[in-house]
Amino acid sequence: MSQPSAESPERAAGTVETVVSEVEGRAVGKFLRRMMPILVLMLLVNQMDRTNVGFVQDELQADVGVSAAAYGFGAGLFFIGYALFEVPSNMLLERFGARVWLTRIMITWGLVIVAMCFIHNTMTFYGLRFLLGVAEAGFFPGAMLYITQWLPDSSRGRATAIFLGGSAAAGVVTGPITGALLELHGAGGIAGWRWMFGLEGVFSIVVGIIAGLFLVSRIEDARWLSAAEKQALRTAVARDEEVRDRAPKVSRLKLLVHPQVLLLTSVFFATTLTGYAITFWLPSLIEEIGGLSSFQVGLLAAIPPVCSIVAMYSMSHFTDRAPDRRPYLAVALVVSAIGTFLATLGNPWWGLAAITLAGVGSKCGATLFWPMAQSGLDLRIAAPGLALINSLGNLGGFVSPFLFGYLKDTTGSTHGGLYILSAASVLAVGGAMLIRRQADTAVGKGSGSSSGSGSSSGAGSASSSAPSTSSAPSV
Repeated sequence: MSQPSAESPERAAGTVETVVSEVEGRAVGKFLRRMMPILVLMLLVNQMDRTNVGFVQDELQADVGVSAAAYGFGAGLFFIGYALFEVPSNMLLERFGARVWLTRIMITWGLVIVAMCFIHNTMTFYGLRFLLGVAEAGFFPGAMLYITQWLPDSSRGRATAIFLGGSAAAGVVTGPITGALLELHGAGGIAGWRWMFGLEGVFSIVVGIIAGLFLVSRIEDARWLSAAEKQALRTAVARDEEVRDRAPKVSRLKLLVHPQVLLLTSVFFATTLTGYAITFWLPSLIEEIGGLSSFQVGLLAAIPPVCSIVAMYSMSHFTDRAPDRRPYLAVALVVSAIGTFLATLGNPWWGLAAITLAGVGSKCGATLFWPMAQSGLDLRIAAPGLALINSLGNLGGFVSPFLFGYLKDTTGSTHGGLYILSAASVLAVGGAMLIRRQADTAVGKGSGSSSGSGSSSGAGSASSSAPSTSSAPSV
């Protein structure tokens, strides 16, 4: 009679693990197919609605009397409202669930966009831009939290990449769609920019209602998952949450003076300066070419994001396994600096080519930055540190449009703003090279030295203690 193999229990355990892994994989696949398309569409509309004002600067000045400085200030006010209400919004999302709160956010910002049809002076422009930021506050990190609540860390990178594709796609479709709507100018005696705000706002409301019908807040409520698939997801997510909960909490006051956090914030701030300056002023720069319709301006405005997407994906093949991303980030910042400087030379067509180069550098820099930030912080401060970096760094979205508007009003040109962007990118190169690839110190006294638990920057992925709420990078 043959004796049972001593390895039989191990093989049996391996078989069980394989089955569990397969069940979890099926559940993850169902989530990606059913929920991610809705989230991507919501993000695409989100990005379009926050940036469409860049196509109506001249119209607002002619019809409402919004000067270049007032336009820049109003465009940037969005980020003040967004920053002030981001954390409270995420707290409410945890209370009410994604289905209720994310759709509330979308419907509310759609109503604000519709209200922008009725802008009649500079103060209403300011007020509605601020309210738009308040309405949108928490959407992006809330969506990232939603993904965290559904997927284990091992599957979250794929979902995040799919979600961020909506941001990239928004840069391509916003110009042509907005330009086409502006061609409705005069229809029914209504200005084209009012048509644009009205129709895009209504579309946002409709998408928000549809999302409310399809989004599922909790794993337990998903009718399209079997009992085994629900259990597999719950177990995997709970395991990751347990790891994150073991990390001690650190006050933001200590983070404000942490050298690595300050360094990372300054580098991210430089990338957002260029990114949002291009977002809000590119249509105005293209219009200097002359003889173009609104739709043609929109088509040309799609060139920089298309080139940026190609560059970002091409770059990933060279940097995903690189032992050190810092030289690549430095090169991206130099490219951004060269592009913004060259935009001050030559004719508007040359300027468009130079801005495209600057956009490529800025987007590639942001793509390289976040894996470095995730792996460059001690795990004990990663979650609050990334949240603070994101919040403070995104204030570049307020500074750059306001700075451009002020300089255009006072000097009659945007060249001064472009020079400042070039200088900021050059300064950020030094900061990028000083970023540590592994955090080896903790915040505050008595915390002890780090064990070097952060992964190398070449890993390209967050650790299992990556932030789960408002620390996700904004787009």
